Amino acid sequence: MDLNQAAQAHAEWKVKLRMAIAKKDQLDVRTVSADNCCPLGQWLHGEAKTRWSQLPAYRDVVTKHASFHREAGAVAAAINQGLYSKAEGMLGAGTPYANATSAVGSAILGLKKEVGSTV
Repeated sequence: MDLNQAAQAHAEWKVKLRMAIAKKDQLDVRTVSADNCCPLGQWLHGEAKTRWSQLPAYRDVVTKHASFHREAGAVAAAINQGLYSKAEGMLGAGTPYANATSAVGSAILGLKKEVGSTV
C-alpha cells in the first residue's frame, strides 16, 4: 500500500464531490460512506489489521478514515437530494468534512512514519 497515494486519494474526494455538484450527478452514498470500499479501507481491514492492529497509529487511521467516509457520505447525500448549495458549503474550510479530510491525511502519514518501509 502506498500511503502517500492513499492520503492524496482522500484529499481528491473534494474534487470528486465538487464535480458531482457541478454536474448534478447522483452518488452511491452507501459506498461513499463505507470505510471498507476504497483501496485504503480494504487494506486497513485486511492486511494492515493483521500486521499492525496493536499500534495506536493504526487504530487512529481506522477511526479517522471511518469519520472521513461518514462526512463524505453526508455531502454525497446532500448532493443526491439536490441540495447543491448546502453540499458546497459542507466542503468549506472548518467544516466537519474539511476537518475529517485533514485528520485522515495526518493519521495516514503518522502510520507511515510508525511502520516505515514495511508497508
